[in-house]
Amino acid sequence: MKIAEVAATKAMLATFVIAISGIASAQTSTYKIDSAHSAADFSVRHMGISNVHGHFGGVAGTVNLDEKDITKSSVTATIDATTVDTGNGQRDGDLKGPHFFDVEKFPTLTFVSKKLSEEGGQKKLTGDLTLHGVTKSVTLDLEGPSKEQADMQGKTRRAFSATTSINRQEFGLTYGGSLKSGDAMIGDDVKIELNIEAVKQ
Repeated sequence: MKIAEVAATKAMLATFVIAISGIASAQTSTYKIDSAHSAADFSVRHMGISNVHGHFGGVAGTVNLDEKDITKSSVTATIDATTVDTGNGQRDGDLKGPHFFDVEKFPTLTFVSKKLSEEGGQKKLTGDLTLHGVTKSVTLDLEGPSKEQADMQGKTRRAFSATTSINRQEFGLTYGGSLKSGDAMIGDDVKIELNIEAVKQ
């Protein structure tokens, strides 16, 4: 093969590789979580007879969405612990204090996905949740992404929702000492619901 033919062949291979890379990257889209339209809600039993509901704002992060294979997608998210709101100022102050979220030391909750699986139309997102300085693996039941929707500025938006349950004791969210008896009035299992809206970058 002549030198010119070899050079042409190499050029064609390079072009092919670049084209394939372009197709692969085009399949993955980056979405930024819209904090103004996203929230994390939770509920926990009180005295075994009722549920207390709470809410976090300040949800931020990135969704890398694989358009062809959802299981190759990933999520990195943070929640501002100082935004906890249960509709009762005294209780919110307690939750922000050292017995629970201790927001002065741990102002942020983080979630980093490790695996996304889908079977029978059911999606499960597993990742590391860091709360109150403790990191544990959690699995969320995931719904979405929604269909694409253009906003008034022409930006593409999609929505996701997810639910899970964690044991607060495992993250060190407990009363102690003389207040330990009060801890028994609070359920261990905390139900969490996430509603996320994200903007395509």
